[in-house]
Amino acid sequence: MATPLSADSLVAALRAEGVSVVEHEGWRTHNRNSKGSWGPVNGVVIHHTVTSGTTASVNLCYNGHSELPGPLCHGVIAKDGTVYLVGNGRANHAGSGDGDVLAAVVAEKATLPAPNENNTDGNVHFYGFECVNLGDGKDPWPAVQLEAMVRASAALCRAHGWSARSVIGHKEWTNTKIDPKGFAMSDFRSRVEARLGEKPAGSTGSAPKPSKPEYEPFPGAAWFKKHPKSAVVTAMGKRLVANGCSAYTEGPGPQWTDADRASYSKWQRKLGYTGASADGWPGATSWAALKVPKV
Repeated sequence: MATPLSADSLVAALRAEGVSVVEHEGWRTHNRNSKGSWGPVNGVVIHHTVTSGTTASVNLCYNGHSELPGPLCHGVIAKDGTVYLVGNGRANHAGSGDGDVLAAVVAEKATLPAPNENNTDGNVHFYGFECVNLGDGKDPWPAVQLEAMVRASAALCRAHGWSARSVIGHKEWTNTKIDPKGFAMSDFRSRVEARLGEKPAGSTGSAPKPSKPEYEPFPGAAWFKKHPKSAVVTAMGKRLVANGCSAYTEGPGPQWTDADRASYSKWQRKLGYTGASADGWPGATSWAALKVPKV
């Protein structure tokens, strides 16, 4: 039992565990707290989305649908291992489940009872990760995605002092769901347990800790005006999205487009620039502030 992490603490915990995080615009205040309690929290529920495509999955989980408003989870874990944060607080993900399962999670028991009642509101007690997969037993789970799922789960367990037994599948919470399908939760918990036995990337110990982050040097405004196609553009776009400055309809890609310029203009205005100084063409000072990771 624990107090939910703040938005800043959640981001820090995930990144310390080596997870690539993208902050969806508005996620920090996006929740269903007006509809019920959020916390104390007791564990993590793993789901599959029954969707394909990162952008569509993230938008669905952020917005929800007519029968179930968003957020539908706290984070969406894409096929490439990126975690997109879409909610902070109570989320419509776990629904009703078995109180005996909750008691077993709280006690961190080695064996969970089979869920046979839906008498407890799981949205109060669990963080939720929706993982992009069709859920048909045929859609593959890439190694990089599974590793991100393990690390994200471990990050929350480490932050709260929980063991891997605090991580469950949606199908273990209620007998009305089958997710996640395609791997065994017992094997998944074993991986989380092994991860918790290691030092997080951001701590002291055996895991290496860079003395200084490496960022892409400013390539010059003229470089962008040639409409480059480069991994640097993708890295820049991800940083813009993470800072809530997205004008993208699809995820940022290697080709510089008007969406990149519009997103960068948002970043310039966020830094206080106006007029011609916020025209969307990167400058040395705003670029340095963006901290684009080296590719």
